[in-house]
Formats: sequence, structure tokens, C-alpha cells
Amino acid sequence: MERILGPYSSYFYAVLRIVVGFLFVCHGAQKLFGVLGGLAPTGESAPLLSLMGFAGLIEFFGGLLIMVGWLTGYVAFIASGQMAAAYFMGHYPAGFWPILNNGEPAVLFCFIFLYIASKGAGVWSIDRTFGKS
Repeated sequence: MERILGPYSSYFYAVLRIVVGFLFVCHGAQKLFGVLGGLAPTGESAPLLSLMGFAGLIEFFGGLLIMVGWLTGYVAFIASGQMAAAYFMGHYPAGFWPILNNGEPAVLFCFIFLYIASKGAGVWSIDRTFGKS
């Protein structure tokens, strides 16, 4: 399969970066604007000057930057750290296994962002346009 899909791997990586960035934006929108399911059944948003509000800012604006591929490595590294903190602060106290403590999204985001931080923006990015990737 690598022989067939390999020549397109840089484009698949760009699609991964864009889709993961978009999903991160959605999580931030939940926290900041109370949309897409929001934080509470009433669709409330988190106060900006709170841990949840700060997480929402990182998720919303960080996701946008990752989607468009601008400052991608730095932003993805920060997002990876935020997801590690989210896992250990919010999920790990309920047990070790992510499948049991509902921490799978945090773990997946953490490691995908760590990979993106190591690889950079790639094709279809602002970083590439300005020769930074």
C-alpha cells in the first residue's frame, strides 16, 4: 500500500493537519462560545479568565493556526502540552486507562500534535508559502 499511497503522503499529512486543527477549533468553540454541545446543557461558555477559558483560547486559536499552517510547530507543541495537562488533570484521576476514563481524545490530540510539532506544517500551509516549513 505504501508504494501506491506513498507519493501522496505529504498531501495526506496536510489533510490530517487540517482536519485535526478543525476538530480542535470545535472543542475551543464549545468552551468559548457554548456552541456544538457547549460546556453545560444550557450551552454556557467558560469565563475567559479561568483554566477552561484559557484552554478554549488555546484550542480555538491554536486549532485555526494549525489548520492554516502558520507557526505550526510551536502551536502544535503548546497544544500537545495542553492536551497532556488536560489528560492528567481531568481524566487520569478517574483511572489509568484512557478507554475507561474518557481520556482518549486528549491522548490522541496530545500525540498527534506532538507529531505535527516534529514535522512542521508541510504542504498547503502559510509556513510553506513563506519558506518556514
